[in-house]
Amino acid sequence: MRTRSALRRRRRVRAGASQLLGLLAGLALGIALPRITGGPMVPAGPVTELVLALGLGLLGAIALIFSLLFLVVQWAATTFTPRLTLFRDAPIVWRTFALTIGLVVFSLTAVVATGDRTEVSAAVLVCELLLLLMLAVLLRSLQLKAFVAIQLAEVIASIAERGHAILDSLYPVPTAAPGSPQGPGAAAEALPGSGSTVVWPHPPRVLQQIDVDRLLRAAGAADAVVVLPHAPGATLRRGAVVAEVHGGEVSAGAVLGALVTGKERTLEQDPTLALRLLADIALRALSPAVNDPATAVQVLDDLEDLLSRPAATAAAAVRVRDDRGTVRVVVRLPGWEEVLRSTVDDLVVASFASPMALNRMRALLRRLLEPAHADHRGPIVLRLGWLDDEEAARFARLRQERAGP
Repeated sequence: MRTRSALRRRRRVRAGASQLLGLLAGLALGIALPRITGGPMVPAGPVTELVLALGLGLLGAIALIFSLLFLVVQWAATTFTPRLTLFRDAPIVWRTFALTIGLVVFSLTAVVATGDRTEVSAAVLVCELLLLLMLAVLLRSLQLKAFVAIQLAEVIASIAERGHAILDSLYPVPTAAPGSPQGPGAAAEALPGSGSTVVWPHPPRVLQQIDVDRLLRAAGAADAVVVLPHAPGATLRRGAVVAEVHGGEVSAGAVLGALVTGKERTLEQDPTLALRLLADIALRALSPAVNDPATAVQVLDDLEDLLSRPAATAAAAVRVRDDRGTVRVVVRLPGWEEVLRSTVDDLVVASFASPMALNRMRALLRRLLEPAHADHRGPIVLRLGWLDDEEAARFARLRQERAGP
């Protein structure tokens, strides 16, 4: 089911865990390989000198990784948006760092384990060279990733791709004709009687992910339906209701344990973060300090493509069913008005200073009207009128030229 895969917690290797794994692997290899007595043997002196020099020289690779990380993250924060963490969270960064740590530990441990031996297994030298080759490949990939992370077109495409993956899962293709009130989300199954509510007991945190499988098991065992009024990306404040339990009883610990929270939004399950990131980039381009309307227009092309899916779908919530087809988890989605307020409205105001951006905003809204659901057309028309009024006041001559004689 697409909705379940979209709301499943993504298992990622944590940066600390990957570094610890690299350290332990390097330590184990550094102790074990010098003790091998069978097979080809080589003089220990030259091998230990080479391994020690390579191990100490790899500290420069660690400095390179951190330099790329700091520079690219700072560049993205000041040029695009401080909420952009694509390079920082890229697995290649921490995998390369983990391999470097493992290789340094292996080199130093192998030198100590060799001791005063006159001969050592050739496996030590072969392993060192193979690990260096792997590190060279990862460093090249890391540099290419860093280069891509500062290219406007690549960043926009990456954000749009991640946004499509989420929006296409949460907002299915309408089965009825565009604008028909019988589209998805028009009819919702009745929920059992209200049972209890779960409130957020901690300081404010951003809801990053929802472990739907865990909620499914808990709700199925209690023959209940868990309704989450907030989608990933929302800020959970102390005392706010984070779940409504209908039917049976599900403990607050089971519900709260399925909510992954943090200090910032992530692209894992957040349905509107990609829209917000694109809007941030366009807003910076339209700011007086940058004054780059061409970049804003480029961003609006992808923003229009992303907005077309929620515009055409009237789905108000994602309903996740168990193996028997019974609804067990309901996650409410941001409304269309909320989507427009958080992405389009600021851009409408910013575009008033640029005829190019203003015309592109008008084209975006007009093109959204065609596939838009009937309930979503009113807010779009309202913003089109807002644009027309501002254009008449600011660019009267351009408006007359477009209208013709």
